[in-house]
Amino acid sequence: MTVLLYLAAALLILVSLAHSYLGERFILIRLFKRDNLPELFGSSDFTIRTLRFAWHLTSIAWLGLAALLIALASPKFTPTILLQIIAATFVLHSALALVLSRGKHWSWLLFAVVSVLLIVAVI
Repeated sequence: MTVLLYLAAALLILVSLAHSYLGERFILIRLFKRDNLPELFGSSDFTIRTLRFAWHLTSIAWLGLAALLIALASPKFTPTILLQIIAATFVLHSALALVLSRGKHWSWLLFAVVSVLLIVAVI
C-alpha cells in the first residue's frame, strides 16, 4: 500500500506542476490578451489577478493532497501531521490570494483564518 500512496503522490505533484505551467502558458496568457474581460473595480486587472490565483490554488491544493498521501504512507503518521499539512496548504492559499489580488479578493482572509484555527488546534 505504501508504494501506491507514494505513486499517487508523485502523480499529483506532476499534474500540479503541469497544471500551473501549461495553464499559464497556453490558457491564461491567451485569455488575458482578450479585450472583453469583465472590468471589476474599474479595470480588468482584478479579473485577471483573480483568475490567475484561482487557477494556481488548484495546483497548491493538489500539492497539499500529495503531502497528505506521503504522510499517510509514513508509519509515524498522526492527526497532528494531517492538521499541519492542511494548515500549511491554507497558508499558501492565503498568501497567493493576498499577493495576486493585492488584498482585494477577501478569500485570503478566509484562508488565513482556516490556517490559524488549524495551527491553534495543533498547539
